[in-house]
Amino acid sequence: MAASAGHPAREARSECSEEALAAALADMPELARLLEADPYLKPFAPEFQRRYKRFNQTLNNIGENEGGIDKFSRGYESFGVHRCADGGLYCKEWAPGAEGVFLTGDFNDWNPFAYPYKKLDFGKWELYIPPKQNRSVLVPHGSKLKVVIRSKSGEILYRISPWAKYVTRDGDNVNYDWIHWDPEHPYKFKHSKPKKPRGLRIYESHVGISSYEGKIASYKHFTCNILPRIKDLGYNCIQLMAIMEHAYYASFGYQITSFFAASSRYGTPEELKELVDTAHSMGITVFLDMVHSHASKNSEDGLNMFDGTESCYFHYGPKGNHNLWDSRLFAYSSWEVLRFLLSNIRWWLEEYGFDGFRFDGVTSMLYHHHGIGQNFSGDYHEYFGLQVDEDALTYIMLANHLVHTLYPDSITIAEDVSGMPALCFPISQGGGGFDYRLAMAIPDKWIQLLKEYKDEDWDMGNIVYTLTNRRCLEKYIAYAESHDQALVGDKSLAFWLMDAEMYTNMSVLTPFTPVIDRGIQLHKMIRLITHALGGEGYLNFMGNEFGHPEWLDFPRKGNNESYHYARRQFHLTDDDLLRYKFLNNFDRDMNKLEERCHWLSAPQAHVSEEHETNKIIAFERAGLLFVFNFHPSNSYTDYRLGTTVPGKYKIVLDSDAAEYGGHQRLDHNTDFFSKPFEHNNHPYSLLVYIPNRVALILQNVDLPN
Repeated sequence: MAASAGHPAREARSECSEEALAAALADMPELARLLEADPYLKPFAPEFQRRYKRFNQTLNNIGENEGGIDKFSRGYESFGVHRCADGGLYCKEWAPGAEGVFLTGDFNDWNPFAYPYKKLDFGKWELYIPPKQNRSVLVPHGSKLKVVIRSKSGEILYRISPWAKYVTRDGDNVNYDWIHWDPEHPYKFKHSKPKKPRGLRIYESHVGISSYEGKIASYKHFTCNILPRIKDLGYNCIQLMAIMEHAYYASFGYQITSFFAASSRYGTPEELKELVDTAHSMGITVFLDMVHSHASKNSEDGLNMFDGTESCYFHYGPKGNHNLWDSRLFAYSSWEVLRFLLSNIRWWLEEYGFDGFRFDGVTSMLYHHHGIGQNFSGDYHEYFGLQVDEDALTYIMLANHLVHTLYPDSITIAEDVSGMPALCFPISQGGGGFDYRLAMAIPDKWIQLLKEYKDEDWDMGNIVYTLTNRRCLEKYIAYAESHDQALVGDKSLAFWLMDAEMYTNMSVLTPFTPVIDRGIQLHKMIRLITHALGGEGYLNFMGNEFGHPEWLDFPRKGNNESYHYARRQFHLTDDDLLRYKFLNNFDRDMNKLEERCHWLSAPQAHVSEEHETNKIIAFERAGLLFVFNFHPSNSYTDYRLGTTVPGKYKIVLDSDAAEYGGHQRLDHNTDFFSKPFEHNNHPYSLLVYIPNRVALILQNVDLPN
């Protein structure tokens, strides 16, 4: 299982002299804050010093040679193909391995050599095509283009520009075509960005599977049908997957072929802008799943072999290949690769109005071994030394610096399975600059419990440890399951809990079976305790909130190109005769209560009880008392729970309520009084009836909201 934080017992054994520590702090005065938060990092102070120096040196080099990162990250304004004010066309590419570069397309009847680029320094090529005499459009919007590369071996290669803004695939064609996107009336944003959320409630989404029909859904469908659902469910953020163009649909969007192109299989760039703008009008923040950890091996319609060499954007030889993903790895030390990737970040922020990114595959970027075959134990030596790819780490720091400089309210999230320390600390304090990191050990824990243990053998202490084991002062996004757990070969939580009975026993017209009853109750409890105890943000993959049946599988040869499992059956929650509505209702009210009480932005919860025999977990956070009884059969009358403050408590969320598919064993009109009776090292306590397999939230109504 992944280590989300280091274990205090595994202390660093490296020595760091007082002189080295003093030198590091002299270079980085704010490093003291990181070392105060985690004293076990003191032996590695020189490592943080070196990393910070590399970042600053690269940033200064960009300033000296490019006029600053602001100008450097605007590569899309000159690279690619652009219509000039005079009606002419300016084109620019970086192809250091090319012997010649040309532009061809519909506009010149595909004459491959009629428009040669002029060679510049540092592997760059440019072309200016003067306007027509009648000043009509030289390359019409929607026409096809190709860059023609003459390699050093004399081979003629037809390529899509790495900076292409729109690519499509006609009919049964294998490869994508580059389409010149220059609409006469581009989309104009109507709404301002929402304020930065206090606590993130993220709805992880995939546009293509958002319909119940067996087809690829559109941006329009998502805008009109899914955004209102997300708003109603109380999520304040959406994380859009598979937006950057990817030739292979079944890659889930993680084999990118065109980095600046919004996927055309869902619609046009203008329709994606409308989606983002509409989300903003609803107060919903929009994140993009950013894949800069690797790229597709496609050469006909991808970055690979763009100039006829394998080392244009990527490392040469084995270093440039990811053996597990069968993809190419970026050469992050390359000047033009940095320009390309940083400009790509800015493009999605500026052109489409995204509010931040979830960076995929950060572990692969951070280490030369890419995390392959590694069982991260939490030993700090795993995070420092020669195994760390400091070129990639420098890029990560530059990327976060750029995002937060351009848009201070933007948010970046790291998907790192290794538990790299300080990833979410500010760069000036020695960190990577991310705002949040995914708590990747939590879903593994739930799956392990459901697969390997009987309910009565669940370890309450181990559950609490997994949910609270996070690095000091770093913010985590907790989740019970994401898209990873829904994929074919695995199961969603609902399917692990109820399996085949979901096909036959989810009707309210039939009595509860033991399997369905257990599944519905535990599904709610697992999600609430993860939401409340697991981090400073919460994530849910679309459909899982209501226990979406079955798994997720994209059309491919192995399933006869079927879309049957590449869809989300939202209509199940709208059917009043099905029990899916209960889970949907609970998820909605859980989120709405967090919106009102703000526990995600409150300090980490104080756990007052984790009773192994009784299977009770209780904790306080944001002025609320959370109580969970995981026992499969035992209910408890007058169960004493410690509190930090006295007062009258009322039930504000009860998983046993009728509207959530519960058994209605609690009276919500009951007042619970916390009195000066010490319990579990708390000065006050109250008595509560706690039925089996129930989660409760009680609020002290004597306290101000």
